[in-house]
Amino acid sequence: MDGTSSGDEFAVGCLLSIKTTFGDEFEGQIITYDRPSNIIVLQEGLKSSPQSRRNIRLLKANYIKEFSFLGQSEDPLDLKNCYVDLNSLQSKEDAAVRQAEIDVERIGVGVTAEAQSIFDALSKTYDYASVFSLMLPVRWDKTVIVVMNEVRVSSPYLAESVTGGTPAANERVRKVLELERRRLQTRGGGQ
Repeated sequence: MDGTSSGDEFAVGCLLSIKTTFGDEFEGQIITYDRPSNIIVLQEGLKSSPQSRRNIRLLKANYIKEFSFLGQSEDPLDLKNCYVDLNSLQSKEDAAVRQAEIDVERIGVGVTAEAQSIFDALSKTYDYASVFSLMLPVRWDKTVIVVMNEVRVSSPYLAESVTGGTPAANERVRKVLELERRRLQTRGGGQ
């Protein structure tokens, strides 16, 4: 939707089936439509008992791929019974904070863009291990890249700069390092 609609199709109480540009499909009842922000507030779950919890969704109308009118609700919305699941919101906030902390830990301080690219390439290679471990498989120790808590890659981040791990682990890191350096050179970012 382009946000230039008259808003008539977003009348309070309308029951809609909606498909979003993100691939979500759901049914909901319109609680309100805010024309300046182009946001629709919907109560999901059309067929539920009065005691059941319903989800409230705020959706920018631009993200509606298509919708169909299912009718007008005979039951007026009881806004006194709208429920905000604070536990769910707290869980989402906690997860977002954890992810932000992880993302910050992955940014090198005082390192070149090339060093960060090498770190990112090593991280992609070793990320599968982080699913089963509390430690990040690749992390920064000041300006040194540490892989699997054993292999260390120091500036200038060349194959000769790899130390500390088993011969097999060092060789694997060297290969990823060399491939990333070649990729950077073909992009014009390497030396």
